[in-house]
Amino acid sequence: MLALANRQPPKVAVVPPPKATHSAGREHARHAAAAPPATPPIPPKPLWPVHTAYPEAGAILPFHRIVAYYGNFSSTQMGILGQYPPGEMLAKLQNVVAEWAAADPSTPVIPALDYIATTAQAAAGKDGQYRLRMPSSQLDKAVHMADQVNGLVFFDVQPGWSSLAAELPPLESYMKQANVELALDPEFALVPGRRPGAWRGTMSAADINFAAQWLAKIVIANHLPPKILVVHRFTQAMVTGASAIRPLPQVEIVMDMDGFGSPSMKISAYRAFIARQPVQFTGFKLFYHNDVKWGGRVMTPADILALSPQPSYIVYQ
Repeated sequence: MLALANRQPPKVAVVPPPKATHSAGREHARHAAAAPPATPPIPPKPLWPVHTAYPEAGAILPFHRIVAYYGNFSSTQMGILGQYPPGEMLAKLQNVVAEWAAADPSTPVIPALDYIATTAQAAAGKDGQYRLRMPSSQLDKAVHMADQVNGLVFFDVQPGWSSLAAELPPLESYMKQANVELALDPEFALVPGRRPGAWRGTMSAADINFAAQWLAKIVIANHLPPKILVVHRFTQAMVTGASAIRPLPQVEIVMDMDGFGSPSMKISAYRAFIARQPVQFTGFKLFYHNDVKWGGRVMTPADILALSPQPSYIVYQ
């Protein structure tokens, strides 16, 4: 954890005892030398690593790094998962995993699919909730593909006008599998009157704690290793009350920097909304198209490994 947090030992300032002046004479010098030295200032408490719930046995983080591909099989616009045939996509993912393994040989890399299982919609739909749940055939496909590379699946939830209380239970049977994790997308969690795509959504610490507690119950009931909960974020308002988010021994929480743009813009957002507001672990998203369009290039593993804390979850869209 210390290595991933890139924590350096604090520097303690040494304050020398006061020096006698010529005018003070020998008597003053003797008293000054006998006086106790000034108390050195207390260094600020480091933000990382976060002092929070220590994960139970079998935890993936911080002992591994996860490298994921993001998207939906039915859309070429939502990410790389929908842009290539399965075999070609998995080959590309494994190549990226190899790049990360070479960049940081000390941290084993696990491949993953971040599959949008509940997608926010521009149209209200039959129930007026502005979201569409993917059929079980697509969820099964994601699990099968992850199994082919000995990887993980993150089922990503974009609630639209619905709620986590309504959208998480349909995924419960999948969460009982050891290699299935959960991701939340606050950008697409909106209140009635604000249509996805026209407005940016938000989630509160209470929402995220609800999801963590829901996962923890599944872990306990099914004797599973800790689950991972990823929360995508790229603005201050997108997650409110981050300091009140409570990781649990059964749930590892990753705050993922989700914005696109130039490397300097992405690093600035990471420092502002992820590193300065610590929860437990961090993530970083890379956009094959939008980062190039708006910033000129996709950041390299070396670029991201230079960040402090070092992200444990890397996702490519």
